[in-house]
Amino acid sequence: MSDYIRELRSLVGTRPLILVGAVVIIQNENQQILLQHRKDGDWGLPGGLMEPGESLEDTAMREAYEETGLRINHITMLDLFSGPDLYLKLKNGDELYSVTALYLCKDFSGQLMSDQTESHEARFFDVTDLPSLNPANNIYLKKFLNSDVFC
Repeated sequence: MSDYIRELRSLVGTRPLILVGAVVIIQNENQQILLQHRKDGDWGLPGGLMEPGESLEDTAMREAYEETGLRINHITMLDLFSGPDLYLKLKNGDELYSVTALYLCKDFSGQLMSDQTESHEARFFDVTDLPSLNPANNIYLKKFLNSDVFC
């Protein structure tokens, strides 16, 4: 949890916050999608919450690098998600409504690695053989797989 979110939580307790973030579909030359197996048990797209002063693009690129070791060279925004489907109540009782930008990246560099503080592993999957995802990531990937940009 960032210092910013920690400070907000000290003021509002577990009441719902509206938090902005970004996730990235990183697609390799074989059209596979990169997912990370998070320590909370779910598989999901690399991404996270925006820090004060960041753009959504900066958030997507920073989170992708922190969580996968890959540097994003170019991203394209696919959609923006919000609403009741993105309400979360965490195990500690914190509530939030997520506003999430979905990006696509096919141009990246670096060595794939897993951020051992947040995830067990990161690897590419064929879109026909995806593991079980958390509900929000199901929404993002469904939108992508049904779009004109998926190929």
